[in-house]
Amino acid sequence: MEFPNAEIIAVGSELLTSARLDTDSLFLTEKLNELGVEVIRKSVVGDDRRRLADTITMALQSAELVILTGGLGPTEDDVTRDATALALDRTLEFNQQISDWLHDRFSRMGRKMAEINLRQAYLVDGAVALPNPNGTAPGEWIEHSGATLLLLPGPPRELKPMFERECIPRLRAILPKQVIRTLFYRVAGMGESDLDALIAPVYTRYTNPVTTVLAAAGDIQVHFRARSETAEEAEALLAEIAPQIEPLLGDRIYSKGGDPLQVVVGKLLGACSETVAVAESCTGGMLGERITTVPGSSSYFAGGFLTYTEAMKISMLGVDPDLLARETAVSEAVAKAMAAGAKERTGATYALSTTGVAGPGGGTEDTPVGTVFIGLATPTEVRARRFRFPGDRERVRGFATQTALDMLRRTLKRHEPPTSWMVK
Repeated sequence: MEFPNAEIIAVGSELLTSARLDTDSLFLTEKLNELGVEVIRKSVVGDDRRRLADTITMALQSAELVILTGGLGPTEDDVTRDATALALDRTLEFNQQISDWLHDRFSRMGRKMAEINLRQAYLVDGAVALPNPNGTAPGEWIEHSGATLLLLPGPPRELKPMFERECIPRLRAILPKQVIRTLFYRVAGMGESDLDALIAPVYTRYTNPVTTVLAAAGDIQVHFRARSETAEEAEALLAEIAPQIEPLLGDRIYSKGGDPLQVVVGKLLGACSETVAVAESCTGGMLGERITTVPGSSSYFAGGFLTYTEAMKISMLGVDPDLLARETAVSEAVAKAMAAGAKERTGATYALSTTGVAGPGGGTEDTPVGTVFIGLATPTEVRARRFRFPGDRERVRGFATQTALDMLRRTLKRHEPPTSWMVK
């Protein structure tokens, strides 16, 4: 069965600058997905009638639902109505009812309406006006050759209530029965290309679900989106692919419900009634910051040490000066000493440490930029591993915090938390 798709066109030259972001499309995508509609393309077009008309024409060739946001104001650079009429080869028709409403609205505000506001009383021929109690620009609902176009105001405080109140009921009435269900895994401990080589032989056999792989520093997300007439059918499609993917990825899957790694680790610590401390050098507090972004983390986060210099490692963590002189600060031995010192001074069950060369300078032949040692002190041992992370300073630090949290997660999973506990 062919399901209708949508395309969103955000209108406004200001959206092509760094000063303004298009947030309307995020809201619309969420609401459309709830209706089972897939958004196949998003565009941002400046205030140019011809260019916008061409974009509308192209959108109508691939999508059954085209939504334009913005450009419905009263000024000359508000071109959405004109461009839509041009694309559809229709005229703009003056609507007396909208004109009267505009006059009344300004009158109630104690203001005289400027003549230019009457531009908002024009509708594309054949359009149904969508009331806008939160602004002066009515929306428009247009049927055209089997497709539907929605013209919506740009300000979110106007667009959101209009779409929910006026558009969703109309869409429900015309859309076929359809749902979208999503399964996604968050994966740590492997690269994007290695992951894809592992799972591509499975997911490439399917066009439904559709697979998307997203990569960040040390954190890969694999999304499977199934689309069907019923939730049961969509979930059955996901249930078919999941048992084939999960054994391939194994314990590198750390979340099946979208939780970031710091949330997963926090839940494991909470389930075991245990605590963690951190001792950071190259990550500069990022590891402790990630842990404490989770509400309730005070129940399992004992505290941290930001020891950027050798003197601070000695005074705050008790690292042996002779060890630093012999091994250097960026070494396995010092990473272990930092983790042990943090555990001892806080009384935490576990402690993580980071020390390395994040760059762009400071690297040597023995310890090039990207070299990071991560230490972990547990109730029974202290260990550390050497890593070489790619990318700029921010990526190296991001990889380091993700890897440190994953080391702790794997240790906690072997701790065998209560059987009632399940990581979602």
